[in-house]
Amino acid sequence: QVQLVESGGGLVQAGGSLGLSCVASGEISTVNTMNWYRQTPGKQRELVASITTTGSANYADFVEGRFAISRDNAKNTVYLQMNSLKPDDTAVYYCRADIRMTGFFVSRTYWGQGTQVTVSS
Repeated sequence: QVQLVESGGGLVQAGGSLGLSCVASGEISTVNTMNWYRQTPGKQRELVASITTTGSANYADFVEGRFAISRDNAKNTVYLQMNSLKPDDTAVYYCRADIRMTGFFVSRTYWGQGTQVTVSS
């Protein structure tokens, strides 16, 4: 089995910073693209940022240079550093990864349980 566990959410004032982490564990052979999504009540989950195994990153337009995604392949961990936070960034942030388990030939998508980020005005 594979698990993704996020950490680092919390309450921060507008203009502040938070760092999120997501660790993949279990019988893992390969961790491919890793992503951060976010979701607010009544809205669809939206992509925030993604990063490939070689470190190529992409961001949603609303990030506007404020966030940075990174990963440590040796630790099967992805990070999201969020700066200049706005109240509109308030959401549950989810980690997603495409992972191939040991002994399997194809990857499948796994999600973390989410971590709450609240930005006060």
